Amino acid sequence: MSMKPGPASNTSASGLSPSRSDLLARVAPVIFLLFWASGFGVAKIGLRHAEPLTFLSLRFGLIVALFLPVFLVQRPSVPTSRAGWGHLAIVGFLIQSVYFGLAYLGMSLGVSAGTAAVIASLQPLVVAIAAPIVSQERVRPRHWAGFLLGAAGALLVVSAGEGFEASLDAGVWLCVGSAIGMAGAVLYQRRFPVAAHPVTVNLVQYAVGLATIAPMAIWLETGRIDWTAEFVLSLGWLIVANSIIAVSLLLFMIGRSEAARVSALFFLVPPVAALFGWLLLHEDIGVQAWCGIGLALVGVRLVSL
Repeated sequence: MSMKPGPASNTSASGLSPSRSDLLARVAPVIFLLFWASGFGVAKIGLRHAEPLTFLSLRFGLIVALFLPVFLVQRPSVPTSRAGWGHLAIVGFLIQSVYFGLAYLGMSLGVSAGTAAVIASLQPLVVAIAAPIVSQERVRPRHWAGFLLGAAGALLVVSAGEGFEASLDAGVWLCVGSAIGMAGAVLYQRRFPVAAHPVTVNLVQYAVGLATIAPMAIWLETGRIDWTAEFVLSLGWLIVANSIIAVSLLLFMIGRSEAARVSALFFLVPPVAALFGWLLLHEDIGVQAWCGIGLALVGVRLVSL
C-alpha cells in the first residue's frame, strides 16, 4: 500500500529504509513481470487437475495459513482506522476475487492462457480513462500514444501464436471482467492508499479472497483434486511467485507511482510470457511476435516518461 515514511520515521510502511525502498523500486518491475507473466501458463496447467474455484480456494487458504502465524508473532503495522481496514479488503476483493476468480473461470471454460494474458494486458486503457477522474492523475498525449502502442504490441505477440483464440464466448467475457477488476484495484489503491506492513496487507486481502471464493466453490463445484506432481508444482509456484511476491510488488509499485504508469507494465505481460515459451519450451517466436514485443516496449517507455 502507501509506502511513504511518516514524518518522524526513517523506514517505510513496508519496513524498509528509504535507500532499500528506492532499490526495490528499481528492480520491482522486472521481478513483477517475470513472476506475473508466468502465472497464466502455470495456472492453466493447474486447472487440468482441479476446478477453478476449488483451485483458488486451496491457493488462498494455504497463503492465509502461511501469513497468519507470521502476523501473530511479528505484530506488523496495521491500518489505524476502520476505513483503512475496509480499503485493504476492497482492494483484496478486486484483485483476488474478481481478477483471479474471473480469469480462472474463463480459462477453465477453454480460454487459452495467451488470450487471457492479452485481455488482462488491456486493463491499462481502462485505468488511463478513469485515472483523471478517480485520482486526478493527468494522462498526457504521449501517454495515450504509449497505451495504444502497448495494446497493439501485446495483441501482435499473442495473436502470432497457435494458442490464441478470441471468440466472444462466456470465457472471454469473464476474462474481460477480470481485467476490469484489476483496473478497479489499481485505481482504488491510488485513491485510498493505506499505510500497512506487507504481511498485514497480504493476510487481509487473501483472507477476503478465501472468504468470498470458498463458499462458491463448495456450492458450485465437486471439490475433487487430482494430486499429481504437476499440480503440486503449479500450486507452489502460484503461491510463492505469483501470489506472495508478485502481488506484494504490485501493491508496492502502486504506492510509489501513478496508477497509469504502473498499469502500463501489463502491456509487457504477453510478450514476457512469449519469451518464457521461447527460452524454456523452445516455442518459436516469429517476426510478427518480435515486432509486437518491440511495440510493447516502446509503448511502456512512452508511458513511463
